[in-house]
Amino acid sequence: MDRLEALTNDLREFVAEREWGQFHDPKNLAMAVASEAGELLAEYRWVANTEADHLTKDPDRRAKISGEAADVGIALFLFCDRIGVDLLEAIRIKMKTNSQNYPVSRSKGRAERPR
Repeated sequence: MDRLEALTNDLREFVAEREWGQFHDPKNLAMAVASEAGELLAEYRWVANTEADHLTKDPDRRAKISGEAADVGIALFLFCDRIGVDLLEAIRIKMKTNSQNYPVSRSKGRAERPR
């Protein structure tokens, strides 16, 4: 069993032990992803872009940020498991689409989407 499979099984067991599956419909899980992402974002609120990397290296802040990132990941894994999406395969497919939408020749060093 690979690490991703083991993690998914651990998450399923955690949810089952608490009988939370009844609350884990796709809408609620999607909302959990968004709200947890908001909590991660809040860790960087009012931090200048030039200071974000420095802030992340502070051990106390890093621990909090790591926990918030984990909450986002947990919610996303539970969402994908619930709706039957292979997250790794979805990412692979999306990367192919992104490589077409953002060719290196028109995207390198630019933040905006090529026309």
